[in-house]
Amino acid sequence: MNLSRAALGLLLLPLASAGCEGEIQRVDPPPDKGVYGFANGCFAVEGFDGEHAPTHLSTNAKKDAFTFAEPSADAASRFVLRASDLGTYLLYDQDKRYLTAEAVPAGYRLSRVEVLESALTKLDDTFRSPAEWTLEPSQRDPKRYQLKHYQTGLYLTLTGLTEDVSTAAVITLYPKDGCAQFPELAVNATGTVAPKKWDDGDLYGIAEIHSHMMTNFGFGGGGTFHGAPFHRLGVQHALPDCELWHGTEGRRDVVGFFYDGGGEGLAVDSLAPILVTGEVPQFNHLTAGYPDFTSWPNSWRSSTHQTMYYRWLERAYMGGLRLVVQLATGNSVLCDLVTGIHSQTSLYSCNDMVSVERSILEIRNLERYIDAQSGGPGKGWFHVVDTPAQARELIGQGKLAVVLGIEISNLFDCFLTPQEGFEVCTAKNLGARIDHYRDLGVRVIFPTHKFDNGFSAGDGSSGIIELGNFINSGHDSNFVEDCPAISAAFDGGDVTFGGLNKPREVYDSPAPHDTSQFGAHPLSTLLPYLDQIKAPPLSGEYCQNHGLTPLGETLMQELMKRGMMIDVAHLPKRSLARAYELLEANEYPATKTHGDTNDGRIYDFGGMAGTSLGRCATPGKPGDMGSRLKNSVAEAVAHGTYPAEALAFDLNGFAGGPRPRFGADSPCGDPQENPITYPFTSYDGAVTFEQPTLGNRQVDFNTEGMIHIGLLPELIEDVRRDGVTDAELEPLFRSAEAYIRMWERAEKRGKALSP
Repeated sequence: MNLSRAALGLLLLPLASAGCEGEIQRVDPPPDKGVYGFANGCFAVEGFDGEHAPTHLSTNAKKDAFTFAEPSADAASRFVLRASDLGTYLLYDQDKRYLTAEAVPAGYRLSRVEVLESALTKLDDTFRSPAEWTLEPSQRDPKRYQLKHYQTGLYLTLTGLTEDVSTAAVITLYPKDGCAQFPELAVNATGTVAPKKWDDGDLYGIAEIHSHMMTNFGFGGGGTFHGAPFHRLGVQHALPDCELWHGTEGRRDVVGFFYDGGGEGLAVDSLAPILVTGEVPQFNHLTAGYPDFTSWPNSWRSSTHQTMYYRWLERAYMGGLRLVVQLATGNSVLCDLVTGIHSQTSLYSCNDMVSVERSILEIRNLERYIDAQSGGPGKGWFHVVDTPAQARELIGQGKLAVVLGIEISNLFDCFLTPQEGFEVCTAKNLGARIDHYRDLGVRVIFPTHKFDNGFSAGDGSSGIIELGNFINSGHDSNFVEDCPAISAAFDGGDVTFGGLNKPREVYDSPAPHDTSQFGAHPLSTLLPYLDQIKAPPLSGEYCQNHGLTPLGETLMQELMKRGMMIDVAHLPKRSLARAYELLEANEYPATKTHGDTNDGRIYDFGGMAGTSLGRCATPGKPGDMGSRLKNSVAEAVAHGTYPAEALAFDLNGFAGGPRPRFGADSPCGDPQENPITYPFTSYDGAVTFEQPTLGNRQVDFNTEGMIHIGLLPELIEDVRRDGVTDAELEPLFRSAEAYIRMWERAEKRGKALSP
């Protein structure tokens, strides 16, 4: 009788399983790469209790639960182990169901669930999914594993969960075929990003120095800004239909309605119904997210939807992006407004710095998430950096360096008008506040944003920002026509709410109005000021009446001593003029990522301004779409700095992105030629890009524009097709080097300025 090796093994299995005195002897498990190495693989799950023959997870007769009942791995359920964090997994079976654990009277049941809840769907920031399982080395068998339930902290057994790790099931994962594909967005690109430098040794890659990946955490974490750059439970939870938060037809998206122009022409009296009902009076936007995406993402049309999902960012990285400045942002007044009128529900405090800290935490979590998909700590392409040396090393390895910053109005809780429960900021305690955030990894600071704070008047924006500033501080607007001769990005022009403009001599005088109850009672807080709000605008060249405070000058000096980077883009005219004096006196570089360069002044000590690529070709002038980049670089070189300039899109920052060249939404007056066709290759030729998709639909860059960051390769290819040469684009692909040189200079000057 001639038995095969496999058949002989089956005959001998009972003998191998029975050792001395009934002890079960087991063969070695399949080779693996440790707890991080199972990400996105397909496996059968074997459990062993130490007494009985091992069994495998499979479905029960009702198909609503899993049991350890199947003797054969071949007949068991197949699970994709989708990493939700480093070493933590979702177990997603061949029928697209999840392994979860739920409490029942007899203990815990291993349920089989199709749809998962999340913190957002439950409006509970403390919620942990019952579908997540942390893989750990088994305490009973060092060659195998145990599963710890993320929600409860209990351990998987063959019949449920236990708190006794010594009775946890010993888990073996057997590689299999036949798994379902876990839902995810495609990058629509092939090729490998390899380490690359220029011939002179300088770093290769684009820097994007003004972005907001985590804006969804900036308004109390509710639904004001919809969509996340990642979610532990996958794309279905990162980019779901927004109807649950923005309402039918997007009518509860009050912030988006006004920012995106839906409220243009509405009289002040028309605002009252919105404040009462929490809804806008007309169709606002379609809500479908993954997998249909009927209306969003759209960087230039929709301010309140995510445009920097991590897979889109990965596509941009494959196209040459190598450094991103991630700015934590938000707006406590807008958060108070939408929660106060019950348009949205916040998950935590609307306070600006609470939003900042949460954004910083989540960017670290995103780094872990990408590492988890890539096989373990440090193995991903996305890394937060604390020093220019780290950034230089990582970019040299062909990875993306992420620099953390803060762009928020009530920076460090240093309010213009002291708030109950907060220590007043002083020159003595300011250093500790800076150090706290520096310890969290923050390296870029905007001294002010939209509203007045303890460091400076706000940026001077008109419109609804004037009313927000009134609410934030309890002070009337403070615009005058006696303005310094310096260009600021937002400070200058008409005053929208003329009745609220009452210039004062002393910037930090006691606030004449009590708006502290706005969050709880927005309508009754504003009602006494209705006549002033309804008053006509003031026409003219108005600007903020005050600039940097003494505390603001201290902030500048303390940031410089620590080698931190200062962005002056939101400083009003008087603050900007004084900031330049301080920077020049200390020979210290800065960035100005909005507005102009002040005739190249920002470059004089190695600073950067940020640029963009043209969106309309000019007939008879091939390459004209690269003119702004070319002119920016020429100006930088003329002022003695490195021949490069970065991008500064301000995505997720309510600023708008590049529009299309073709179709009804094109801003171009002249006929356009040479649209994008596919496939095309990246600037360095290493990656081939196919037409992008969003779940179930294709994206047409030509008629839709750069609706999310993942279409950066198309934006670059578009100008190449206009005739912009690779030599003319080279300064853009040297911008990561330029940014790191600026950062190195800041650190060097910081050491020289420190006592």
